[in-house]
Amino acid sequence: MTSHIMPTYARQSVTFTRGEGAWLWDTDGRRYLDSVAGIAVCNLGHAHPAVHEALCRQSKTLLHTSNLYGVELQSQLADRLIELSGMDNVFFSNSGAEANEAAIKIARKYGHQQGVENPVVLTMEKSFHGRTMGTLSATGNTKIKQGFAPLLAGFTHVPYNDMSAIEAALAADKNIVAILVEPVQGEGGVNIPAADYLNQIRALCDRHNLLMMLDEIQTGAGRTGRFLAYQHNGILPDVCTMAKALGNGVPIGACLARGKAADVLQAGNHGSTFGGNPLACSAALAVLETLSTSTLIADAQSKGEQIFQRFKNALADTPHIVDIRHKGLMIGIELDRPCGELVGKALAEGLLINVTADNTIRLLPPLIIDDAQISTLTDTLTALIQAFCRQ
Repeated sequence: MTSHIMPTYARQSVTFTRGEGAWLWDTDGRRYLDSVAGIAVCNLGHAHPAVHEALCRQSKTLLHTSNLYGVELQSQLADRLIELSGMDNVFFSNSGAEANEAAIKIARKYGHQQGVENPVVLTMEKSFHGRTMGTLSATGNTKIKQGFAPLLAGFTHVPYNDMSAIEAALAADKNIVAILVEPVQGEGGVNIPAADYLNQIRALCDRHNLLMMLDEIQTGAGRTGRFLAYQHNGILPDVCTMAKALGNGVPIGACLARGKAADVLQAGNHGSTFGGNPLACSAALAVLETLSTSTLIADAQSKGEQIFQRFKNALADTPHIVDIRHKGLMIGIELDRPCGELVGKALAEGLLINVTADNTIRLLPPLIIDDAQISTLTDTLTALIQAFCRQ
Protein backbone atom coordinates (compact mmCIF):
# COMPACT_ATOMS: atom_id res chain seq x y z
CA MET A 1 0.00 0.00 0.00
CA THR A 2 1.28 3.49 -0.83
CA SER A 3 2.50 5.68 2.02
CA HIS A 4 1.33 8.84 0.26
CA ILE A 5 -2.29 8.53 1.41
CA MET A 6 -3.23 10.54 4.50
CA PRO A 7 -3.64 8.15 7.45
CA THR A 8 -7.30 9.01 8.01
CA TYR A 9 -8.45 5.37 8.07
CA ALA A 10 -7.47 2.43 10.27
CA ARG A 11 -7.65 0.06 7.32
CA GLN A 12 -7.80 -3.72 7.51
CA SER A 13 -4.82 -5.56 6.05
CA VAL A 14 -6.58 -6.61 2.86
CA THR A 15 -7.07 -5.16 -0.61
CA PHE A 16 -9.88 -6.32 -2.87
CA THR A 17 -9.56 -6.65 -6.62
CA ARG A 18 -13.02 -7.80 -7.71
CA GLY A 19 -16.49 -8.59 -6.48
CA GLU A 20 -19.57 -10.47 -7.55
CA GLY A 21 -22.86 -10.41 -5.67
CA ALA A 22 -22.16 -10.77 -1.95
CA TRP A 23 -18.56 -11.94 -2.50
CA LEU A 24 -15.24 -10.09 -2.72
CA TRP A 25 -11.82 -11.44 -3.75
CA ASP A 26 -8.50 -10.08 -2.48
CA THR A 27 -5.13 -9.71 -4.21
CA ASP A 28 -4.27 -13.30 -3.31
CA GLY A 29 -7.50 -14.64 -4.81
CA ARG A 30 -9.09 -15.39 -1.44
CA ARG A 31 -12.88 -15.04 -1.25
CA TYR A 32 -14.79 -13.13 1.46
CA LEU A 33 -18.49 -12.88 2.26
CA ASP A 34 -19.31 -9.19 2.46
CA SER A 35 -21.81 -8.41 5.22
CA VAL A 36 -20.92 -4.70 5.28
CA ALA A 37 -21.74 -3.89 1.63
CA GLY A 38 -19.39 -0.93 1.48
CA ILE A 39 -21.08 0.46 4.63
CA ALA A 40 -24.67 0.05 3.36
CA VAL A 41 -23.75 1.17 -0.16
CA CYS A 42 -23.81 -1.94 -2.36
CA ASN A 43 -27.39 -3.01 -1.67
CA LEU A 44 -27.44 -4.81 -5.03
CA GLY A 45 -24.10 -6.46 -4.31
CA HIS A 46 -20.93 -6.08 -6.34
CA ALA A 47 -20.77 -5.87 -10.15
CA HIS A 48 -24.54 -5.93 -10.53
CA PRO A 49 -25.35 -6.36 -14.24
CA ALA A 50 -27.92 -3.54 -14.42
CA VAL A 51 -25.53 -1.00 -12.88
CA HIS A 52 -22.64 -2.25 -14.99
CA GLU A 53 -24.65 -1.95 -18.19
CA ALA A 54 -25.95 1.52 -17.30
CA LEU A 55 -22.45 2.84 -16.60
CA CYS A 56 -20.99 1.34 -19.77
CA ARG A 57 -23.82 2.70 -21.89
CA GLN A 58 -23.64 6.19 -20.40
CA SER A 59 -19.84 6.41 -20.47
CA LYS A 60 -20.00 6.06 -24.25
CA THR A 61 -22.19 9.14 -24.66
CA LEU A 62 -21.83 11.78 -21.95
CA LEU A 63 -20.22 11.91 -18.51
CA HIS A 64 -20.63 15.52 -17.46
CA THR A 65 -21.84 18.93 -18.58
CA SER A 66 -22.47 20.69 -15.21
CA ASN A 67 -25.68 22.09 -13.78
CA LEU A 68 -25.42 25.20 -15.93
CA TYR A 69 -27.50 23.19 -18.39
CA GLY A 70 -30.35 20.73 -18.38
CA VAL A 71 -29.43 17.15 -17.51
CA GLU A 72 -31.99 14.74 -18.95
CA LEU A 73 -31.10 11.76 -16.74
CA GLN A 74 -31.17 14.01 -13.67
CA SER A 75 -34.75 15.00 -14.46
CA GLN A 76 -35.68 11.34 -14.95
CA LEU A 77 -34.06 10.38 -11.66
CA ALA A 78 -35.79 13.23 -9.83
CA ASP A 79 -39.17 12.15 -11.21
CA ARG A 80 -38.55 8.56 -10.12
CA LEU A 81 -37.41 9.54 -6.63
CA ILE A 82 -40.43 11.77 -6.10
CA GLU A 83 -42.71 8.97 -7.25
CA LEU A 84 -41.12 6.53 -4.80
CA SER A 85 -40.81 8.92 -1.85
CA GLY A 86 -43.91 11.11 -1.95
CA MET A 87 -41.75 14.24 -1.73
CA ASP A 88 -41.92 17.29 -4.06
CA ASN A 89 -38.43 18.01 -5.39
CA VAL A 90 -34.77 17.08 -5.00
CA PHE A 91 -31.27 18.58 -4.99
CA PHE A 92 -28.50 16.21 -6.13
CA SER A 93 -25.06 16.10 -4.54
CA ASN A 94 -22.14 13.68 -4.44
CA SER A 95 -22.41 12.25 -0.94
CA GLY A 96 -24.53 11.93 2.17
CA ALA A 97 -22.66 14.67 3.98
CA GLU A 98 -23.39 17.05 1.10
CA ALA A 99 -27.05 16.04 1.09
CA ASN A 100 -27.19 16.83 4.81
CA GLU A 101 -25.43 20.16 4.22
CA ALA A 102 -28.25 21.03 1.82
CA ALA A 103 -30.80 20.07 4.49
CA ILE A 104 -29.06 22.24 7.07
CA LYS A 105 -29.05 25.19 4.67
CA ILE A 106 -32.76 24.66 4.03
CA ALA A 107 -33.40 24.70 7.78
CA ARG A 108 -31.41 27.88 8.35
CA LYS A 109 -32.97 29.77 5.47
CA TYR A 110 -36.42 28.57 6.51
CA GLY A 111 -35.72 29.87 10.02
CA HIS A 112 -34.76 33.29 8.69
CA GLN A 113 -37.93 33.36 6.62
CA GLN A 114 -39.84 32.75 9.86
CA GLY A 115 -38.10 35.72 11.49
CA VAL A 116 -35.64 33.67 13.57
CA GLU A 117 -32.33 35.52 13.61
CA ASN A 118 -30.24 32.62 14.93
CA PRO A 119 -31.97 29.42 13.82
CA VAL A 120 -31.12 26.19 15.62
CA VAL A 121 -31.39 22.59 14.37
CA LEU A 122 -32.18 19.97 16.99
CA THR A 123 -30.30 16.68 16.51
CA MET A 124 -29.75 13.57 18.60
CA GLU A 125 -26.99 12.26 20.79
CA LYS A 126 -25.04 9.36 19.20
CA SER A 127 -26.16 10.56 15.77
CA PHE A 128 -23.93 10.69 12.71
CA HIS A 129 -24.60 13.08 9.84
CA GLY A 130 -21.19 13.46 8.15
CA ARG A 131 -17.70 14.88 8.54
CA THR A 132 -17.92 18.28 6.86
CA MET A 133 -17.89 21.13 9.37
CA GLY A 134 -21.66 21.59 9.17
CA THR A 135 -22.56 17.93 9.44
CA LEU A 136 -19.88 17.32 12.07
CA SER A 137 -21.45 20.08 14.15
CA ALA A 138 -24.83 18.42 13.70
CA THR A 139 -23.47 15.02 14.72
CA GLY A 140 -24.06 13.96 18.32
CA ASN A 141 -20.76 12.14 18.85
CA THR A 142 -18.19 13.97 20.97
CA LYS A 143 -15.35 11.59 20.10
CA ILE A 144 -15.22 12.35 16.37
CA LYS A 145 -15.47 16.10 17.03
CA GLN A 146 -12.30 16.23 19.11
CA GLY A 147 -9.63 18.45 17.60
CA PHE A 148 -11.95 20.35 15.26
CA ALA A 149 -13.24 23.18 17.46
CA PRO A 150 -14.60 25.73 17.02
CA LEU A 151 -17.56 23.91 15.53
CA LEU A 152 -20.51 25.69 13.95
CA ALA A 153 -23.12 27.18 16.23
CA GLY A 154 -26.80 26.52 15.67
CA PHE A 155 -27.15 22.92 16.84
CA THR A 156 -28.43 21.38 20.03
CA HIS A 157 -28.50 17.68 20.94
CA VAL A 158 -30.89 15.58 23.01
CA PRO A 159 -31.02 11.83 23.72
CA TYR A 160 -32.32 9.61 20.92
CA ASN A 161 -35.77 8.05 21.28
CA ASP A 162 -36.73 10.49 24.07
CA MET A 163 -39.72 12.66 23.24
CA SER A 164 -39.74 14.38 26.62
CA ALA A 165 -36.18 15.59 25.95
CA ILE A 166 -37.26 17.03 22.60
CA GLU A 167 -40.22 18.80 24.18
CA ALA A 168 -38.01 20.22 26.93
CA ALA A 169 -35.53 21.52 24.38
CA LEU A 170 -38.30 23.22 22.40
CA ALA A 171 -39.62 24.84 25.56
CA ALA A 172 -36.16 26.12 26.46
CA ASP A 173 -35.12 27.43 23.03
CA LYS A 174 -37.53 29.27 20.75
CA ASN A 175 -34.87 29.44 18.02
CA ILE A 176 -35.24 25.76 17.11
CA VAL A 177 -36.57 25.59 13.54
CA ALA A 178 -35.97 21.96 12.57
CA ILE A 179 -35.45 18.47 13.95
CA LEU A 180 -32.89 16.29 12.15
CA VAL A 181 -33.02 12.59 13.04
CA GLU A 182 -32.03 9.16 11.71
CA PRO A 183 -34.90 6.64 11.57
CA VAL A 184 -32.33 4.12 12.81
CA GLN A 185 -28.98 5.24 14.18
CA GLY A 186 -26.36 3.31 12.22
CA GLU A 187 -23.00 4.63 13.39
CA GLY A 188 -24.49 5.07 16.87
CA GLY A 189 -24.91 1.31 17.26
CA VAL A 190 -27.94 0.25 15.20
CA ASN A 191 -30.24 2.01 17.66
CA ILE A 192 -33.90 1.45 16.81
CA PRO A 193 -36.45 3.83 18.36
CA ALA A 194 -39.98 3.17 19.54
CA ALA A 195 -42.37 2.29 16.71
CA ASP A 196 -44.18 5.63 16.96
CA TYR A 197 -41.11 7.83 17.56
CA LEU A 198 -41.13 9.34 14.07
CA ASN A 199 -44.90 9.82 14.23
CA GLN A 200 -44.54 11.77 17.45
CA ILE A 201 -41.80 13.94 15.98
CA ARG A 202 -43.98 14.59 12.92
CA ALA A 203 -46.87 15.69 15.14
CA LEU A 204 -44.57 17.88 17.23
CA CYS A 205 -43.10 19.57 14.14
CA ASP A 206 -46.61 20.25 12.85
CA ARG A 207 -47.64 21.86 16.15
CA HIS A 208 -44.56 24.08 16.32
CA ASN A 209 -44.18 24.81 12.58
CA LEU A 210 -40.77 23.10 12.49
CA LEU A 211 -39.16 21.20 9.66
CA MET A 212 -38.96 17.45 10.17
CA MET A 213 -35.72 16.35 8.48
CA LEU A 214 -34.83 12.66 8.19
CA ASP A 215 -31.33 11.42 7.49
CA GLU A 216 -32.00 8.26 5.45
CA ILE A 217 -28.49 7.98 4.09
CA GLN A 218 -27.98 4.55 5.66
CA THR A 219 -31.61 3.42 5.93
CA GLY A 220 -32.73 4.43 2.43
CA ALA A 221 -33.01 2.51 -0.85
CA GLY A 222 -34.68 -0.52 0.68
CA ARG A 223 -32.40 -1.50 3.56
CA THR A 224 -35.11 -1.57 6.24
CA GLY A 225 -37.75 -3.32 4.15
CA ARG A 226 -39.29 -0.16 2.69
CA PHE A 227 -37.80 2.13 0.07
CA LEU A 228 -37.42 4.74 2.81
CA ALA A 229 -37.65 3.90 6.49
CA TYR A 230 -40.26 6.58 7.25
CA GLN A 231 -42.68 4.64 5.07
CA HIS A 232 -43.00 2.10 7.88
CA ASN A 233 -44.68 4.91 9.85
CA GLY A 234 -47.06 6.20 7.20
CA ILE A 235 -45.71 9.75 7.42
CA LEU A 236 -43.92 12.24 5.19
CA PRO A 237 -41.02 14.41 6.39
CA ASP A 238 -40.37 17.93 5.16
CA VAL A 239 -36.81 17.05 4.15
CA CYS A 240 -35.21 13.66 3.55
CA THR A 241 -31.59 12.94 2.64
CA MET A 242 -30.28 9.92 0.73
CA ALA A 243 -26.92 8.72 -0.61
CA LYS A 244 -24.97 5.47 -0.06
CA ALA A 245 -27.07 2.76 -1.79
CA LEU A 246 -28.68 5.17 -4.24
CA GLY A 247 -25.80 4.65 -6.69
CA ASN A 248 -24.68 1.20 -5.50
CA GLY A 249 -21.12 2.49 -5.26
CA VAL A 250 -21.24 5.40 -7.70
CA PRO A 251 -21.07 8.61 -5.61
CA ILE A 252 -24.43 10.38 -5.51
CA GLY A 253 -26.50 12.07 -2.81
CA ALA A 254 -29.97 13.54 -2.78
CA CYS A 255 -31.78 16.03 -0.57
CA LEU A 256 -35.54 15.65 -1.08
CA ALA A 257 -37.94 18.34 0.11
CA ARG A 258 -41.69 18.77 0.37
CA GLY A 259 -44.27 21.45 1.05
CA LYS A 260 -42.92 24.46 2.91
CA ALA A 261 -39.34 23.19 2.53
CA ALA A 262 -39.48 22.60 -1.22
CA ASP A 263 -39.04 26.18 -2.39
CA VAL A 264 -36.69 27.51 0.29
CA LEU A 265 -33.53 27.22 -1.82
CA GLN A 266 -33.57 29.31 -4.96
CA ALA A 267 -31.09 29.98 -7.77
CA GLY A 268 -27.75 31.02 -6.30
CA ASN A 269 -28.48 29.62 -2.83
CA HIS A 270 -26.79 26.26 -3.34
CA GLY A 271 -25.01 24.21 -5.97
CA SER A 272 -22.68 21.36 -6.89
CA THR A 273 -20.33 20.97 -9.83
CA PHE A 274 -20.68 17.20 -10.06
CA GLY A 275 -24.01 16.71 -8.31
CA GLY A 276 -26.44 14.69 -10.42
CA ASN A 277 -24.20 14.34 -13.45
CA PRO A 278 -25.26 11.92 -16.21
CA LEU A 279 -22.98 9.06 -15.13
CA ALA A 280 -24.12 9.07 -11.50
CA CYS A 281 -27.77 9.44 -12.48
CA SER A 282 -27.53 6.51 -14.89
CA ALA A 283 -26.34 4.28 -12.03
CA ALA A 284 -29.05 5.52 -9.67
CA LEU A 285 -31.78 4.96 -12.26
CA ALA A 286 -30.56 1.39 -12.73
CA VAL A 287 -30.68 0.87 -8.96
CA LEU A 288 -34.23 2.21 -8.68
CA GLU A 289 -35.40 0.15 -11.65
CA THR A 290 -33.92 -3.00 -10.13
CA LEU A 291 -35.48 -2.34 -6.73
CA SER A 292 -38.85 -1.51 -8.28
CA THR A 293 -39.04 -4.60 -10.47
CA SER A 294 -37.93 -7.15 -7.89
CA THR A 295 -38.85 -8.36 -4.40
CA LEU A 296 -35.55 -7.19 -2.92
CA ILE A 297 -37.07 -4.51 -0.68
CA ALA A 298 -39.74 -6.80 0.73
CA ASP A 299 -37.16 -9.57 1.08
CA ALA A 300 -34.92 -7.26 3.14
CA GLN A 301 -37.51 -7.42 5.90
CA SER A 302 -37.82 -11.22 5.87
CA LYS A 303 -34.09 -11.81 5.44
CA GLY A 304 -33.34 -9.45 8.31
CA GLU A 305 -35.81 -11.32 10.49
CA GLN A 306 -34.20 -14.62 9.48
CA ILE A 307 -30.73 -13.41 10.44
CA PHE A 308 -32.04 -11.93 13.69
CA GLN A 309 -33.76 -15.16 14.72
CA ARG A 310 -30.71 -17.27 13.91
CA PHE A 311 -28.50 -15.09 16.10
CA LYS A 312 -31.13 -14.85 18.82
CA ASN A 313 -31.39 -18.64 19.04
CA ALA A 314 -27.68 -19.38 18.68
CA LEU A 315 -26.54 -16.75 21.19
CA ALA A 316 -29.37 -17.19 23.72
CA ASP A 317 -27.08 -18.62 26.41
CA THR A 318 -23.93 -16.72 25.47
CA PRO A 319 -22.66 -14.41 28.23
CA HIS A 320 -21.85 -10.75 27.57
CA ILE A 321 -24.59 -10.31 24.92
CA VAL A 322 -26.57 -7.18 25.84
CA ASP A 323 -29.01 -7.07 22.93
CA ILE A 324 -29.62 -8.23 19.36
CA ARG A 325 -31.75 -5.90 17.23
CA HIS A 326 -32.61 -5.28 13.61
CA LYS A 327 -34.65 -3.20 11.21
CA GLY A 328 -34.70 -5.07 7.94
CA LEU A 329 -31.10 -5.74 6.96
CA MET A 330 -29.62 -3.42 9.58
CA ILE A 331 -28.55 -5.81 12.34
CA GLY A 332 -26.78 -4.95 15.58
CA ILE A 333 -25.34 -7.36 18.16
CA GLU A 334 -24.43 -5.39 21.27
CA LEU A 335 -21.91 -6.75 23.78
CA ASP A 336 -21.14 -5.49 27.27
CA ARG A 337 -17.53 -4.73 26.31
CA PRO A 338 -15.49 -3.41 23.36
CA CYS A 339 -15.37 -6.01 20.60
CA GLY A 340 -13.44 -4.35 17.78
CA GLU A 341 -11.00 -7.26 17.61
CA LEU A 342 -13.80 -9.37 16.12
CA VAL A 343 -13.41 -7.49 12.83
CA GLY A 344 -9.93 -8.93 12.31
CA LYS A 345 -10.97 -12.38 13.54
CA ALA A 346 -13.87 -12.44 11.10
CA LEU A 347 -11.60 -11.28 8.27
CA ALA A 348 -9.34 -14.24 8.96
CA GLU A 349 -12.40 -16.49 8.52
CA GLY A 350 -13.36 -14.90 5.20
CA LEU A 351 -16.16 -12.72 6.59
CA LEU A 352 -16.41 -8.93 6.50
CA ILE A 353 -18.15 -7.34 9.49
CA ASN A 354 -18.09 -3.95 11.16
CA VAL A 355 -18.02 -2.85 14.80
CA THR A 356 -19.48 0.53 15.69
CA ALA A 357 -19.94 2.42 18.97
CA ASP A 358 -17.05 0.23 20.26
CA ASN A 359 -19.29 -2.62 21.43
CA THR A 360 -21.84 -3.31 18.67
CA ILE A 361 -21.30 -5.65 15.74
CA ARG A 362 -23.06 -3.98 12.81
CA LEU A 363 -24.15 -6.11 9.88
CA LEU A 364 -25.29 -4.48 6.63
CA PRO A 365 -25.36 -7.32 4.11
CA PRO A 366 -26.43 -6.64 0.53
CA LEU A 367 -30.11 -7.10 -0.21
CA ILE A 368 -29.22 -9.88 -2.67
CA ILE A 369 -27.77 -12.15 0.06
CA ASP A 370 -29.19 -15.68 -0.26
CA ASP A 371 -30.07 -18.39 2.25
CA ALA A 372 -26.77 -20.24 1.93
CA GLN A 373 -24.85 -16.99 2.49
CA ILE A 374 -27.05 -16.16 5.48
CA SER A 375 -26.15 -19.54 6.98
CA THR A 376 -22.44 -18.90 6.37
CA LEU A 377 -22.70 -15.44 7.92
CA THR A 378 -24.59 -16.50 11.05
CA ASP A 379 -22.68 -19.73 11.65
CA THR A 380 -19.24 -18.14 11.23
CA LEU A 381 -20.01 -15.08 13.31
CA THR A 382 -21.79 -17.04 16.05
CA ALA A 383 -18.69 -19.21 16.56
CA LEU A 384 -16.46 -16.13 16.67
CA ILE A 385 -18.69 -14.33 19.18
CA GLN A 386 -18.92 -17.40 21.43
CA ALA A 387 -15.14 -17.86 21.41
CA PHE A 388 -14.66 -14.15 22.14
CA CYS A 389 -17.13 -14.23 25.03
CA ARG A 390 -15.40 -17.27 26.57
CA GLN A 391 -12.09 -15.44 26.79
